[in-house]
Amino acid sequence: MASINKAIIVGFLGQEPKINTLQSGTKVTQFSVATTEKGYTTQNGFTVPDRTEWHNIVLWGKIAEVAGTYLHKGSSVYIEGKIRTRSYDDSNGIKRYVTEIHGDVLQMLDRRQESGAQQPQQQQPYYGQQPYGGGYMQQQDNDEPPF
Repeated sequence: MASINKAIIVGFLGQEPKINTLQSGTKVTQFSVATTEKGYTTQNGFTVPDRTEWHNIVLWGKIAEVAGTYLHKGSSVYIEGKIRTRSYDDSNGIKRYVTEIHGDVLQMLDRRQESGAQQPQQQQPYYGQQPYGGGYMQQQDNDEPPF
């Protein structure tokens, strides 16, 4: 049986993107995105508060450059990618785990600004570069199936 690893996040950046360049010249951008489930009150008066989750996002290549240029704290984004978990040893030698979403698709959801920071010409999704041997995803320009 096949399996799938896909995450779709729509939320707001919680910090300015951090851009790094690897020795190979590949750009990597990291930032966090908040998603919130709205709270409610049940019929018997019990109040369920809002629940905010923070997601660590990692983008590679051209999509990382776009994010580093146009995204800022508070920006609204759609991210589509894969869930990855990595480990590291902290300063006390304890193994820690971090779960991240390695984004393949970025869609900026903010309205265009009439003045101020430049925005890209079109609000189309940006398709990213895979860090492990993959090329750029092909964006389909038509509605025809790929077979």
